[in-house]
Amino acid sequence: MQKIIILDFGSQTTQLIGRRVRELNTFCEILPYNKYPEDDKDVIGVILSGSPLSVYQDDAFRVDLSGIRGRLPILGICYGAQLISYTNGGKVESAGTREYGRQNLQYIDHTNPLFKGFEEHSQVWMSHGDSITALPVGAQKIASTATVENAAYYIPGEKPVFGTQFHPEVFHTLQGTQLLKNFVVDICGSKQEWSAEAFVETTVKELREQIGSDRVILGLSGGVDSSVVAVLLHRAIGDQLTCIFVDHGMLRKNEFRDVMRDYEGLGLHVIGVDASDKFLSDLAGVKEPEQKRKIIGRDFVEVFNAEAQKITDAKWLAQGTIYPDRIESLNITGKVIKSHHNVGGLPKEMHLQLCEPIKWLFKDEVRRVGRSMGMPEHLITRHPFPGPGLAVRILGDITREKIHILQEADAIYINNLREAGLYDEIWQAGAILLSEVRSVGVMGDERTYENPIALRAVTSSDAMTADWAHIPYEVLAKISNEIINKVKGVNRVCYDISSKPPSTIEWE
Repeated sequence: MQKIIILDFGSQTTQLIGRRVRELNTFCEILPYNKYPEDDKDVIGVILSGSPLSVYQDDAFRVDLSGIRGRLPILGICYGAQLISYTNGGKVESAGTREYGRQNLQYIDHTNPLFKGFEEHSQVWMSHGDSITALPVGAQKIASTATVENAAYYIPGEKPVFGTQFHPEVFHTLQGTQLLKNFVVDICGSKQEWSAEAFVETTVKELREQIGSDRVILGLSGGVDSSVVAVLLHRAIGDQLTCIFVDHGMLRKNEFRDVMRDYEGLGLHVIGVDASDKFLSDLAGVKEPEQKRKIIGRDFVEVFNAEAQKITDAKWLAQGTIYPDRIESLNITGKVIKSHHNVGGLPKEMHLQLCEPIKWLFKDEVRRVGRSMGMPEHLITRHPFPGPGLAVRILGDITREKIHILQEADAIYINNLREAGLYDEIWQAGAILLSEVRSVGVMGDERTYENPIALRAVTSSDAMTADWAHIPYEVLAKISNEIINKVKGVNRVCYDISSKPPSTIEWE
Protein backbone atom coordinates (compact mmCIF):
# COMPACT_ATOMS: atom_id res chain seq x y z
CA MET A 1 0.00 0.00 0.00
CA GLN A 2 1.20 3.50 -0.84
CA LYS A 3 2.23 5.56 2.15
CA ILE A 4 3.68 8.86 3.25
CA ILE A 5 6.43 8.80 5.87
CA ILE A 6 6.28 11.60 8.45
CA LEU A 7 9.55 12.07 10.32
CA ASP A 8 8.84 13.42 13.80
CA PHE A 9 11.22 16.00 15.25
CA GLY A 10 9.16 16.48 18.40
CA SER A 11 6.44 18.93 17.38
CA GLN A 12 3.18 18.84 19.31
CA THR A 13 1.34 18.99 15.96
CA THR A 14 3.12 16.09 14.24
CA GLN A 15 0.09 13.87 14.80
CA LEU A 16 -2.10 16.47 13.12
CA ILE A 17 -0.02 16.07 9.98
CA GLY A 18 -0.81 12.37 10.09
CA ARG A 19 -4.51 13.06 10.59
CA ARG A 20 -4.63 15.42 7.61
CA VAL A 21 -2.84 12.92 5.37
CA ARG A 22 -5.25 10.15 6.44
CA GLU A 23 -8.17 12.46 5.64
CA LEU A 24 -6.82 12.47 2.09
CA ASN A 25 -7.40 8.69 2.01
CA THR A 26 -3.66 8.11 2.06
CA PHE A 27 -1.92 5.88 4.57
CA CYS A 28 0.95 7.37 6.52
CA GLU A 29 3.35 6.41 9.29
CA ILE A 30 4.81 8.75 11.88
CA LEU A 31 8.34 7.68 12.74
CA PRO A 32 11.10 9.18 14.91
CA TYR A 33 13.27 11.51 12.83
CA ASN A 34 16.17 9.01 12.91
CA LYS A 35 14.16 5.86 12.11
CA TYR A 36 13.52 6.15 8.39
CA PRO A 37 12.74 2.60 7.13
CA GLU A 38 15.37 0.66 5.22
CA ASP A 39 12.68 -0.73 2.94
CA ASP A 40 10.74 2.19 1.46
CA LYS A 41 9.42 0.63 -1.73
CA ASP A 42 5.83 1.67 -0.86
CA VAL A 43 6.77 5.19 0.22
CA ILE A 44 5.64 7.93 -2.18
CA GLY A 45 6.74 11.00 -0.21
CA VAL A 46 8.33 12.25 3.00
CA ILE A 47 7.22 15.04 5.37
CA LEU A 48 9.50 16.53 8.03
CA SER A 49 7.67 17.87 11.10
CA GLY A 50 8.28 20.88 13.29
CA SER A 51 10.25 20.80 16.54
CA PRO A 52 10.69 22.78 19.76
CA LEU A 53 14.44 22.92 19.03
CA SER A 54 16.55 25.25 16.89
CA VAL A 55 18.49 23.65 14.01
CA TYR A 56 21.71 25.41 15.02
CA GLN A 57 21.68 24.04 18.60
CA ASP A 58 24.33 21.45 19.47
CA ASP A 59 21.63 18.97 20.55
CA ALA A 60 19.32 19.65 17.58
CA PHE A 61 17.67 16.67 15.92
CA ARG A 62 19.21 16.18 12.49
CA VAL A 63 18.83 13.61 9.75
CA ASP A 64 20.79 12.88 6.57
CA LEU A 65 18.35 13.21 3.68
CA SER A 66 20.89 12.42 0.96
CA GLY A 67 19.48 8.93 0.49
CA ILE A 68 15.95 10.30 0.04
CA ARG A 69 16.43 13.49 -1.99
CA GLY A 70 16.02 12.90 -5.68
CA ARG A 71 14.10 9.65 -5.13
CA LEU A 72 11.03 10.99 -3.31
CA PRO A 73 9.28 14.36 -2.96
CA ILE A 74 9.98 16.02 0.40
CA LEU A 75 7.98 18.61 2.35
CA GLY A 76 9.60 20.28 5.34
CA ILE A 77 7.29 22.04 7.80
CA CYS A 78 8.69 24.78 10.08
CA TYR A 79 11.72 23.06 11.70
CA GLY A 80 11.75 20.60 8.80
CA ALA A 81 12.01 23.48 6.32
CA GLN A 82 14.71 25.12 8.43
CA LEU A 83 16.68 21.85 8.66
CA ILE A 84 16.71 21.42 4.88
CA SER A 85 17.88 25.00 4.49
CA TYR A 86 20.50 24.84 7.26
CA THR A 87 22.07 21.63 5.92
CA ASN A 88 22.04 22.72 2.28
CA GLY A 89 23.80 26.06 2.20
CA GLY A 90 21.03 28.24 3.58
CA LYS A 91 20.92 30.22 6.80
CA VAL A 92 18.63 30.01 9.83
CA GLU A 93 18.75 32.66 12.53
CA SER A 94 16.80 33.68 15.60
CA ALA A 95 13.84 35.88 14.74
CA GLY A 96 14.46 37.94 17.88
CA THR A 97 10.89 37.46 19.08
CA ARG A 98 8.77 34.35 18.72
CA GLU A 99 6.28 34.58 15.86
CA TYR A 100 3.12 32.81 16.96
CA GLY A 101 -0.33 33.17 15.46
CA ARG A 102 -2.22 34.04 12.30
CA GLN A 103 -0.60 35.79 9.36
CA ASN A 104 -1.62 36.33 5.75
CA LEU A 105 0.47 35.40 2.74
CA GLN A 106 1.32 38.66 0.96
CA TYR A 107 3.08 36.93 -1.93
CA ILE A 108 2.19 33.52 -3.43
CA ASP A 109 3.68 31.91 -6.53
CA HIS A 110 0.45 30.54 -7.95
CA THR A 111 2.36 28.74 -10.71
CA ASN A 112 3.97 26.45 -8.15
CA PRO A 113 2.15 23.10 -7.69
CA LEU A 114 2.26 23.40 -3.89
CA PHE A 115 -0.01 26.46 -4.00
CA LYS A 116 -2.49 25.29 -6.63
CA GLY A 117 -5.95 26.61 -5.78
CA PHE A 118 -4.73 29.09 -3.16
CA GLU A 119 -6.58 32.36 -2.69
CA GLU A 120 -4.84 35.72 -2.45
CA HIS A 121 -3.75 36.67 1.09
CA SER A 122 -4.57 33.22 2.41
CA GLN A 123 -4.32 32.94 6.20
CA VAL A 124 -1.56 30.73 7.66
CA TRP A 125 -0.44 29.83 11.19
CA MET A 126 3.08 30.63 12.37
CA SER A 127 4.77 29.10 15.42
CA HIS A 128 8.52 29.63 15.42
CA GLY A 129 11.37 31.49 17.05
CA ASP A 130 13.77 31.18 14.10
CA SER A 131 13.56 32.34 10.50
CA ILE A 132 15.15 31.20 7.25
CA THR A 133 17.23 34.24 6.31
CA ALA A 134 18.94 32.61 3.31
CA LEU A 135 17.42 29.87 1.16
CA PRO A 136 19.18 26.56 0.52
CA VAL A 137 21.20 26.14 -2.65
CA GLY A 138 18.98 25.99 -5.74
CA ALA A 139 15.81 27.05 -3.91
CA GLN A 140 13.21 29.58 -5.03
CA LYS A 141 10.96 31.64 -2.75
CA ILE A 142 7.30 30.79 -3.40
CA ALA A 143 5.52 32.58 -0.52
CA SER A 144 6.02 35.48 1.90
CA THR A 145 4.14 37.22 4.69
CA ALA A 146 4.56 40.80 5.90
CA THR A 147 7.12 39.66 8.49
CA VAL A 148 8.48 36.38 7.07
CA GLU A 149 10.27 36.78 3.73
CA ASN A 150 10.82 33.08 3.13
CA ALA A 151 7.46 31.69 4.24
CA ALA A 152 7.80 28.87 1.67
CA TYR A 153 10.40 27.72 -0.83
CA TYR A 154 10.83 25.19 -3.63
CA ILE A 155 13.85 23.24 -4.89
CA PRO A 156 13.00 22.08 -8.44
CA GLY A 157 13.66 18.56 -9.64
CA GLU A 158 11.92 15.43 -10.86
CA LYS A 159 11.24 14.72 -7.17
CA PRO A 160 11.08 18.26 -5.76
CA VAL A 161 11.70 19.57 -2.26
CA PHE A 162 9.39 22.06 -0.54
CA GLY A 163 9.60 23.96 2.72
CA THR A 164 6.96 25.98 4.58
CA GLN A 165 7.69 28.14 7.61
CA PHE A 166 3.99 27.97 8.54
CA HIS A 167 2.03 24.91 9.69
CA PRO A 168 -0.44 23.65 7.04
CA GLU A 169 -1.67 20.89 9.38
CA VAL A 170 -3.36 23.18 11.90
CA PHE A 171 -6.93 24.42 11.59
CA HIS A 172 -5.91 28.09 11.54
CA THR A 173 -4.08 27.68 8.21
CA LEU A 174 -7.29 28.00 6.25
CA GLN A 175 -6.04 26.29 3.07
CA GLY A 176 -3.67 23.91 4.81
CA THR A 177 -5.61 20.86 3.66
CA GLN A 178 -5.41 22.13 0.08
CA LEU A 179 -1.63 22.48 0.39
CA LEU A 180 -1.25 18.97 1.80
CA LYS A 181 -3.52 17.60 -0.92
CA ASN A 182 -1.38 19.32 -3.54
CA PHE A 183 1.68 17.64 -2.08
CA VAL A 184 0.30 14.19 -1.26
CA VAL A 185 -2.02 13.66 -4.22
CA ASP A 186 -0.67 15.79 -7.08
CA ILE A 187 3.06 15.84 -6.35
CA CYS A 188 3.53 12.44 -4.63
CA GLY A 189 0.90 10.70 -6.74
CA SER A 190 -1.31 9.15 -4.04
CA LYS A 191 -4.08 6.97 -5.46
CA GLN A 192 -6.14 7.72 -2.31
CA GLU A 193 -6.88 4.07 -1.62
CA TRP A 194 -6.90 4.29 2.20
CA SER A 195 -10.46 3.95 3.58
CA ALA A 196 -12.32 2.22 6.40
CA GLU A 197 -13.61 -0.45 4.03
CA ALA A 198 -10.14 -1.07 2.61
CA PHE A 199 -8.73 -1.24 6.15
CA VAL A 200 -11.28 -3.88 7.19
CA GLU A 201 -10.66 -6.00 4.10
CA THR A 202 -6.88 -5.82 4.46
CA THR A 203 -6.84 -6.30 8.24
CA VAL A 204 -9.17 -9.31 8.24
CA LYS A 205 -6.93 -10.95 5.65
CA GLU A 206 -3.78 -10.12 7.64
CA LEU A 207 -5.31 -11.39 10.89
CA ARG A 208 -6.19 -14.72 9.29
CA GLU A 209 -2.63 -15.06 8.00
CA GLN A 210 -1.08 -13.90 11.29
CA ILE A 211 -3.18 -16.05 13.62
CA GLY A 212 -3.94 -19.13 11.54
CA SER A 213 -5.72 -21.69 13.71
CA ASP A 214 -4.44 -20.24 17.02
CA ARG A 215 -6.73 -19.12 19.82
CA VAL A 216 -6.81 -15.43 20.77
CA ILE A 217 -7.73 -13.72 24.02
CA LEU A 218 -8.98 -10.14 23.80
CA GLY A 219 -9.12 -7.68 26.67
CA LEU A 220 -12.41 -5.81 26.37
CA SER A 221 -13.02 -2.49 28.11
CA GLY A 222 -16.47 -1.57 26.85
CA GLY A 223 -15.08 1.26 24.75
CA VAL A 224 -15.16 1.66 20.99
CA ASP A 225 -11.51 0.65 20.49
CA SER A 226 -11.61 -2.82 22.02
CA SER A 227 -15.15 -3.37 20.68
CA VAL A 228 -14.01 -2.70 17.11
CA VAL A 229 -11.04 -5.04 17.61
CA ALA A 230 -13.44 -7.73 18.87
CA VAL A 231 -15.68 -7.45 15.81
CA LEU A 232 -12.64 -7.41 13.47
CA LEU A 233 -11.23 -10.55 15.06
CA HIS A 234 -14.62 -12.25 15.18
CA ARG A 235 -14.99 -11.59 11.46
CA ALA A 236 -11.50 -12.96 10.81
CA ILE A 237 -11.29 -16.01 13.10
CA GLY A 238 -14.77 -16.59 14.55
CA ASP A 239 -14.92 -18.82 17.63
CA GLN A 240 -11.12 -18.88 17.97
CA LEU A 241 -11.64 -15.62 19.88
CA THR A 242 -12.31 -15.50 23.62
CA CYS A 243 -12.97 -12.09 25.15
CA ILE A 244 -12.35 -11.18 28.78
CA PHE A 245 -13.96 -8.13 30.36
CA VAL A 246 -12.41 -7.21 33.71
CA ASP A 247 -14.38 -5.14 36.19
CA HIS A 248 -11.72 -3.33 38.22
CA GLY A 249 -14.38 -1.63 40.29
CA MET A 250 -13.87 1.80 38.76
CA LEU A 251 -16.22 1.67 35.79
CA ARG A 252 -19.14 4.03 35.31
CA LYS A 253 -22.50 3.35 36.94
CA ASN A 254 -23.97 -0.01 35.77
CA GLU A 255 -21.30 -0.20 33.06
CA PHE A 256 -20.28 -3.82 33.64
CA ARG A 257 -23.88 -5.04 33.26
CA ASP A 258 -24.65 -2.86 30.23
CA VAL A 259 -21.44 -3.73 28.37
CA MET A 260 -21.87 -7.47 28.90
CA ARG A 261 -25.37 -7.18 27.40
CA ASP A 262 -23.99 -5.26 24.38
CA TYR A 263 -21.33 -7.88 23.70
CA GLU A 264 -23.85 -10.69 23.94
CA GLY A 265 -25.82 -8.88 21.22
CA LEU A 266 -22.72 -8.88 18.99
CA GLY A 267 -22.45 -12.65 19.26
CA LEU A 268 -19.10 -12.54 21.07
CA HIS A 269 -17.92 -15.11 23.60
CA VAL A 270 -17.14 -12.95 26.65
CA ILE A 271 -15.97 -13.96 30.12
CA GLY A 272 -16.78 -11.34 32.76
CA VAL A 273 -14.42 -11.12 35.74
CA ASP A 274 -15.20 -9.14 38.89
CA ALA A 275 -11.75 -8.29 40.25
CA SER A 276 -12.75 -5.09 42.05
CA ASP A 277 -11.64 -6.31 45.49
CA LYS A 278 -8.09 -6.94 44.26
CA PHE A 279 -7.74 -3.61 42.47
CA LEU A 280 -9.18 -1.52 45.28
CA SER A 281 -7.08 -3.31 47.89
CA ASP A 282 -3.87 -2.69 45.93
CA LEU A 283 -4.81 0.96 45.37
CA ALA A 284 -5.58 1.67 49.02
CA GLY A 285 -3.86 4.85 50.15
CA VAL A 286 -2.19 5.52 46.78
CA LYS A 287 -2.54 9.13 45.60
CA GLU A 288 0.15 9.68 42.94
CA PRO A 289 -1.45 9.50 39.45
CA GLU A 290 1.33 7.62 37.66
CA GLN A 291 1.56 5.08 40.49
CA LYS A 292 -2.20 4.51 40.29
CA ARG A 293 -1.94 3.85 36.56
CA LYS A 294 0.94 1.42 37.03
CA ILE A 295 -0.83 -0.53 39.78
CA ILE A 296 -3.95 -0.85 37.65
CA GLY A 297 -1.85 -1.91 34.66
CA ARG A 298 -0.01 -4.51 36.74
CA ASP A 299 -3.21 -5.89 38.29
CA PHE A 300 -4.91 -5.93 34.91
CA VAL A 301 -2.15 -8.17 33.54
CA GLU A 302 -2.22 -10.40 36.64
CA VAL A 303 -5.97 -10.94 36.32
CA PHE A 304 -5.56 -11.63 32.65
CA ASN A 305 -2.75 -14.07 33.32
CA ALA A 306 -4.96 -16.01 35.71
CA GLU A 307 -7.76 -16.21 33.13
CA ALA A 308 -5.38 -16.94 30.25
CA GLN A 309 -4.01 -19.99 32.06
CA LYS A 310 -7.52 -21.46 31.97
CA ILE A 311 -7.46 -21.25 28.17
CA THR A 312 -4.51 -23.58 27.69
CA ASP A 313 -4.27 -23.32 23.91
CA ALA A 314 -4.29 -19.49 23.71
CA LYS A 315 -1.28 -18.03 21.88
CA TRP A 316 -2.27 -14.39 21.32
CA LEU A 317 -3.49 -11.46 23.39
CA ALA A 318 -5.32 -8.82 21.37
CA GLN A 319 -5.70 -5.23 22.59
CA GLY A 320 -7.50 -2.09 21.51
CA THR A 321 -4.36 0.06 21.47
CA ILE A 322 -4.74 3.01 19.11
CA TYR A 323 -2.24 5.52 17.78
CA PRO A 324 -2.71 8.29 20.39
CA ASP A 325 -2.10 5.72 23.18
CA ARG A 326 1.29 4.93 21.75
CA ILE A 327 2.15 8.54 20.98
CA GLU A 328 1.26 9.83 24.45
CA SER A 329 3.09 7.02 26.22
CA LEU A 330 6.48 8.02 24.84
CA ASN A 331 7.44 11.15 22.96
CA ILE A 332 10.40 11.74 20.66
CA THR A 333 12.68 12.70 23.56
CA GLY A 334 11.95 9.41 25.32
CA LYS A 335 10.07 11.09 28.19
CA VAL A 336 6.93 9.40 29.47
CA ILE A 337 3.88 11.68 29.28
CA LYS A 338 1.51 9.18 30.88
CA SER A 339 1.33 5.40 31.08
CA HIS A 340 -1.35 3.42 29.29
CA HIS A 341 -1.96 -0.03 30.74
CA ASN A 342 -2.28 -1.56 27.26
CA VAL A 343 0.99 -0.09 25.94
CA GLY A 344 4.47 -1.44 26.49
CA GLY A 345 4.35 -5.16 25.79
CA LEU A 346 3.51 -8.17 27.94
CA PRO A 347 5.24 -9.86 30.85
CA LYS A 348 7.15 -12.99 29.87
CA GLU A 349 5.09 -15.24 32.15
CA MET A 350 2.00 -14.73 29.99
CA HIS A 351 3.65 -16.57 27.09
CA LEU A 352 1.35 -14.79 24.65
CA GLN A 353 2.09 -12.84 21.50
CA LEU A 354 0.61 -9.37 21.13
CA CYS A 355 -2.00 -8.57 18.47
CA GLU A 356 -2.90 -4.88 17.99
CA PRO A 357 -4.87 -4.57 14.75
CA ILE A 358 -5.88 -0.90 15.14
CA LYS A 359 -2.62 0.45 16.55
CA TRP A 360 -2.17 2.82 13.58
CA LEU A 361 -5.68 4.32 13.78
CA PHE A 362 -6.89 7.55 15.32
CA LYS A 363 -10.16 7.47 17.27
CA ASP A 364 -12.38 8.85 14.51
CA GLU A 365 -10.88 6.31 12.11
CA VAL A 366 -11.74 3.53 14.57
CA ARG A 367 -15.34 4.76 14.55
CA ARG A 368 -15.45 4.75 10.74
CA VAL A 369 -14.16 1.18 10.74
CA GLY A 370 -16.88 0.20 13.22
CA ARG A 371 -19.59 1.76 11.08
CA SER A 372 -18.26 0.03 7.97
CA MET A 373 -18.74 -3.30 9.80
CA GLY A 374 -22.32 -2.45 10.80
CA MET A 375 -21.73 -2.11 14.55
CA PRO A 376 -24.49 -0.49 16.69
CA GLU A 377 -24.24 3.28 16.69
CA HIS A 378 -24.40 3.61 20.49
CA LEU A 379 -21.19 1.58 20.76
CA ILE A 380 -19.45 3.57 18.04
CA THR A 381 -20.35 7.03 19.38
CA ARG A 382 -19.55 6.21 22.99
CA HIS A 383 -17.15 8.74 24.48
CA PRO A 384 -13.58 7.62 25.16
CA PHE A 385 -13.09 6.33 28.70
CA PRO A 386 -9.66 5.88 30.32
CA GLY A 387 -8.40 2.33 30.87
CA PRO A 388 -7.79 3.02 34.59
CA GLY A 389 -11.40 4.20 34.76
CA LEU A 390 -12.55 6.52 37.51
CA ALA A 391 -9.22 6.03 39.31
CA VAL A 392 -7.80 8.91 37.25
CA ARG A 393 -10.92 11.00 37.81
CA ILE A 394 -10.66 10.80 41.60
CA LEU A 395 -7.91 13.15 42.72
CA GLY A 396 -6.33 11.45 45.70
CA ASP A 397 -6.67 7.94 47.09
CA ILE A 398 -9.39 5.55 45.93
CA THR A 399 -12.20 4.24 48.16
CA ARG A 400 -15.54 2.57 47.42
CA GLU A 401 -17.35 5.57 48.87
CA LYS A 402 -15.55 7.98 46.53
CA ILE A 403 -16.21 5.73 43.54
CA HIS A 404 -19.93 5.64 44.40
CA ILE A 405 -20.07 9.44 44.70
CA LEU A 406 -18.36 9.91 41.35
CA GLN A 407 -20.44 7.23 39.59
CA GLU A 408 -23.66 8.96 40.66
CA ALA A 409 -22.46 12.44 39.69
CA ASP A 410 -21.08 11.21 36.37
CA ALA A 411 -24.33 9.40 35.51
CA ILE A 412 -26.33 12.59 36.13
CA TYR A 413 -23.89 14.56 33.96
CA ILE A 414 -23.90 12.16 31.01
CA ASN A 415 -27.69 11.60 31.13
CA ASN A 416 -28.28 15.36 31.01
CA LEU A 417 -25.93 15.74 28.03
CA ARG A 418 -27.93 13.06 26.21
CA GLU A 419 -31.28 14.63 27.10
CA ALA A 420 -30.03 18.03 25.87
CA GLY A 421 -28.89 16.50 22.55
CA LEU A 422 -25.27 17.45 23.25
CA TYR A 423 -23.66 14.06 23.81
CA ASP A 424 -22.81 13.34 20.17
CA GLU A 425 -21.43 16.87 19.67
CA ILE A 426 -18.87 16.33 22.43
CA TRP A 427 -15.71 14.26 22.02
CA GLN A 428 -15.37 13.29 25.66
CA ALA A 429 -17.10 14.22 28.89
CA GLY A 430 -16.75 13.10 32.48
CA ALA A 431 -16.97 14.20 36.07
CA ILE A 432 -13.94 14.51 38.34
CA LEU A 433 -14.07 14.19 42.12
CA LEU A 434 -11.73 16.62 43.87
CA SER A 435 -11.46 14.39 46.91
CA GLU A 436 -8.40 16.20 48.24
CA VAL A 437 -10.37 19.46 48.42
CA ARG A 438 -13.21 20.46 50.75
CA SER A 439 -15.45 23.46 50.23
CA VAL A 440 -17.92 25.18 52.52
CA GLY A 441 -21.59 25.12 51.61
CA VAL A 442 -25.04 25.60 53.12
CA MET A 443 -27.81 23.01 52.87
CA GLY A 444 -31.05 23.22 54.83
CA ASP A 445 -29.76 26.12 56.92
CA GLU A 446 -26.79 23.99 57.95
CA ARG A 447 -23.12 24.45 57.13
CA THR A 448 -21.57 21.71 55.00
CA TYR A 449 -17.93 20.91 54.36
CA GLU A 450 -17.87 18.52 51.39
CA ASN A 451 -16.18 17.79 48.07
CA PRO A 452 -16.42 19.71 44.80
CA ILE A 453 -17.12 17.97 41.49
CA ALA A 454 -15.45 19.29 38.34
CA LEU A 455 -17.14 18.69 34.99
CA ARG A 456 -14.96 18.20 31.90
CA ALA A 457 -16.20 18.20 28.30
CA VAL A 458 -14.09 18.72 25.20
CA THR A 459 -14.44 18.86 21.46
CA SER A 460 -11.74 17.24 19.31
CA SER A 461 -11.14 15.13 16.21
CA ASP A 462 -8.33 12.90 17.43
CA ALA A 463 -7.62 13.68 21.14
CA MET A 464 -4.19 15.11 20.26
CA THR A 465 -5.61 18.61 20.69
CA ALA A 466 -8.92 19.55 22.29
CA ASP A 467 -10.99 22.60 23.17
CA TRP A 468 -13.49 22.87 26.02
CA ALA A 469 -17.08 22.35 24.93
CA HIS A 470 -19.32 25.41 25.16
CA ILE A 471 -22.23 23.80 26.98
CA PRO A 472 -25.17 26.23 27.42
CA TYR A 473 -25.38 27.81 30.88
CA GLU A 474 -28.91 26.54 31.46
CA VAL A 475 -27.76 22.93 30.88
CA LEU A 476 -24.80 23.36 33.23
CA ALA A 477 -27.10 24.91 35.83
CA LYS A 478 -29.50 21.95 35.63
CA ILE A 479 -26.62 19.46 35.94
CA SER A 480 -25.12 21.31 38.90
CA ASN A 481 -28.42 21.55 40.72
CA GLU A 482 -29.20 17.86 40.20
CA ILE A 483 -25.76 16.66 41.33
CA ILE A 484 -25.75 18.79 44.49
CA ASN A 485 -29.32 17.76 45.40
CA LYS A 486 -28.97 14.05 44.68
CA VAL A 487 -25.34 13.10 45.40
CA LYS A 488 -24.48 13.04 49.08
CA GLY A 489 -20.97 14.34 49.74
CA VAL A 490 -20.96 17.01 47.01
CA ASN A 491 -21.79 20.67 47.64
CA ARG A 492 -20.13 22.44 44.71
CA VAL A 493 -19.88 21.89 40.94
CA CYS A 494 -17.27 23.57 38.68
CA TYR A 495 -16.77 23.49 34.90
CA ASP A 496 -13.27 23.07 33.41
CA ILE A 497 -12.58 25.55 30.58
CA SER A 498 -8.99 24.45 29.86
CA SER A 499 -7.87 23.38 26.38
CA LYS A 500 -5.32 20.75 25.34
CA PRO A 501 -2.56 21.85 25.20
CA PRO A 502 -1.56 23.07 27.74
CA SER A 503 -3.92 20.88 29.78
CA THR A 504 -4.79 17.24 29.11
CA ILE A 505 -8.28 15.84 28.64
CA GLU A 506 -8.08 13.74 31.80
CA TRP A 507 -7.02 15.40 35.03
CA GLU A 508 -4.59 12.61 35.98
